[in-house]
Amino acid sequence: MSTAPYIVPIRRRAGASTRMQVYVALSEAIVRSELEPGRQLSENELASQLGVSRTPVREALARLREDRLVEVVPQIGTFVSRISDEAVGDAQFIREALECAAVRRAAELATEDDVRILEENLEAQQRAVDAVDDEAINALDNAFHQTLCELSRHPMVWAISQRAKGHLNRVRRLSLLRPEYLGGMLDEHRSILTAVERHDPDAAELALRYHLRMVLSELPAIRATHPDYFEEA
Repeated sequence: MSTAPYIVPIRRRAGASTRMQVYVALSEAIVRSELEPGRQLSENELASQLGVSRTPVREALARLREDRLVEVVPQIGTFVSRISDEAVGDAQFIREALECAAVRRAAELATEDDVRILEENLEAQQRAVDAVDDEAINALDNAFHQTLCELSRHPMVWAISQRAKGHLNRVRRLSLLRPEYLGGMLDEHRSILTAVERHDPDAAELALRYHLRMVLSELPAIRATHPDYFEEA
């Protein structure tokens, strides 16, 4: 069994269950490939790394299995799932359906203050790209899309989309490591913002749909760079 990489121990927060904090920590570690595809997982090692008992780890792994981010091989062990084309396709379908519906409402309802928040986010994205700050780019990209969803006045859209798109997030995270992708990503975000600012739902949906599908165009290059991360075609 391989030794688990170092994962920062969770910090207990009021109002957040230990199980949920462990789930978030492990999910993020899988998305970042810190727990890389194919790695065997040990409840004892993960509990020790995170500074918790085995029970919340076991519960978190069960939820990650539902998300298809881990798989259990009977009598052998629990492993980080390899990236599945089918799971990526499912996640893309769900994300596109939810977020494109949300951005139409955002374009109808966005105020000047809402647009300013999105503009500030894009300015920060540009600085992060210039600084080659992968963590900041990822966080700001997520914040941009979350804000668009929340502007629809249906906040559950983001939560449901996030839960469904684990495999897609892994691909998206790997795409952010490709400099040639980042410039296009910023241009696509600007097009979405322009449509929202103009209160044009059709243009906002079209721009967002194009942007979301561009992630899939990166799949062949990512697979070529990280063949061991993917299920066999």
